[in-house]
Amino acid sequence: MPGRARSAVAAAAIALAALLALPGCGTLSVQEEQQLGAEMARDARKHLEFVREEVVVGYISQMGRGIIKAAGPQPFTYHFHVVEDPELNAFAAPAGYIYVNTGTILAAANASELAGVIAHEIGHVALRHIAKNYNKQRGAGILYQLGAIGASIFMPGPGAAAAQLGGQLAAIGVLNSFSREAESEADAFAVKVMPGAGWDPRGLVSFFQTLQQQTKGGRPPEFLSNHPATESRIEATSALIREAKLPEDLRQQDGGKLEIIQRRIQILTGHASR
Repeated sequence: MPGRARSAVAAAAIALAALLALPGCGTLSVQEEQQLGAEMARDARKHLEFVREEVVVGYISQMGRGIIKAAGPQPFTYHFHVVEDPELNAFAAPAGYIYVNTGTILAAANASELAGVIAHEIGHVALRHIAKNYNKQRGAGILYQLGAIGASIFMPGPGAAAAQLGGQLAAIGVLNSFSREAESEADAFAVKVMPGAGWDPRGLVSFFQTLQQQTKGGRPPEFLSNHPATESRIEATSALIREAKLPEDLRQQDGGKLEIIQRRIQILTGHASR
């Protein structure tokens, strides 16, 4: 499977199997989402390639925990993982499991851009968007239809290649497709909480603009495919930032720490910055 699909697709396919194991009626509770997240994380460790280097993972975790602290009490314990994949992607799994590709870290022009991506993904968890997606897809019976296809991604044999394409589309659609309203809510969440953690929320906008530039003449990055950054969305987020009356001491840089982390990733993986 190419790198583009390896992280988001594999994790989403794992989630499908876990989703099908949960009760089919009522609202997905916090406890059920915690169960789902833990099951997915266990399987993710078997199928995704993680960066284990403590300095790199610690940097992402520290950034994420600062944002969580600014957001206030949460029903979930968050876990941050760095996926060794050069493609631009980051995604939130159930109950606070946040996955950031090395390609995303390398693409960040400054620390506030990376903080914006992480804050956006935390927003999807904190606002229970994943639980809402679960209820919607379960209610429509879509998870039952896609479960076998998603699980087939990891099954060897002559039928695996044929099933892979369908599994990719099915898994990505179930886990990572949020409504326009949900994306706007996650953007607003990031704009609200980033200043409390000391970060300039304009980093989220500039990161989306960077992603848009990379779509010209080619296929959009994974993150942009799953979180479409339309001009109207960027304008709406920019308007929220203008209305927020931000303090003047917010950070875009972090004293060169991001550059050190990017260099360590380059040495560990052999991938270059974009």
